[in-house]
Amino acid sequence: MNNYIRSGFMVAIFLTVSGKLFSQSTTMPEVATETIIAPNATLQKISSQFKFTEGPAADKTGAVYFTDQPNDKIWKYDVDGKLSLYMDKTGRSNGMYFDKKGNLITCADEKNEIWSISPDKKITVLFTDFQGHKVNGPNDLWISPKGDIYFTDPYYQRDYWERKAPEIDGQKVYFLAKGKKEAVIVDADLKQPNGIVGTPDGKHLFVADIRDNKTYKYDIQADGSLKNRQLYVSQGSDGMTLDDKGNLYLTGKGVTVYGPDRVKIETIPVPAGWVGNICFGGKDRSMLFITASDSVFTLQTKVKGAK
Repeated sequence: MNNYIRSGFMVAIFLTVSGKLFSQSTTMPEVATETIIAPNATLQKISSQFKFTEGPAADKTGAVYFTDQPNDKIWKYDVDGKLSLYMDKTGRSNGMYFDKKGNLITCADEKNEIWSISPDKKITVLFTDFQGHKVNGPNDLWISPKGDIYFTDPYYQRDYWERKAPEIDGQKVYFLAKGKKEAVIVDADLKQPNGIVGTPDGKHLFVADIRDNKTYKYDIQADGSLKNRQLYVSQGSDGMTLDDKGNLYLTGKGVTVYGPDRVKIETIPVPAGWVGNICFGGKDRSMLFITASDSVFTLQTKVKGAK
């Protein structure tokens, strides 16, 4: 993977003329002066007993659930700091998100499906294929306030798959309307979409194109489609989250935080080969929970997760 930390960045201003996309660039300050880290807070390693951690998602209490994807397990880190195995045989779940009913919605890429896992661990398959073909492997997802699902579908060959090549062309972003079985493509013009998150008001969606080292912002339309794609920052990401100040958190080599003005606030070093994903949890949602290779970490912040 590329090192996504840069010495500075450019903000692109887009103009559409005769159906074509044009851009101008203007230099912005490299780093803002504020910090999101709580006073005297330091990164805390919770455990390193895993193979590769991913998909953290917090329930209504603030407990965080995350996957050990190669080992096909979901773990729980509760608000009292207790770590426990939540579920085995998870369909190789990767990215996850809780819906309003408390169901854990997961990217189950063993069979390239989207699952709903109820609080009593009953599994319902929400999505199985696209026009009769298996998608590449749902990787990460976000659920809108309406209950609609957006998910990214990059292709990463798994050793537990029988297939050795994709069944469909391209790596895309999909939209699955609440209660529907058929997904629709909402962006087919990305090299390898990965991290994804939306704003609490349901108006905007962020998607990282990790291979192209870019993160985009879209306007969400009433029918769920996406318009007005804009380059947000020239940095890709494996996973993403937002806080209540509108700051965007990107993962990869550590965690990079950008303000709503797209100015880099700070970079949080994480002593791991790769940071896969991130979310806010804890009793007051001010605990940053970081899944990083074989480990998971926490960091107390001055902000709270977007809600």
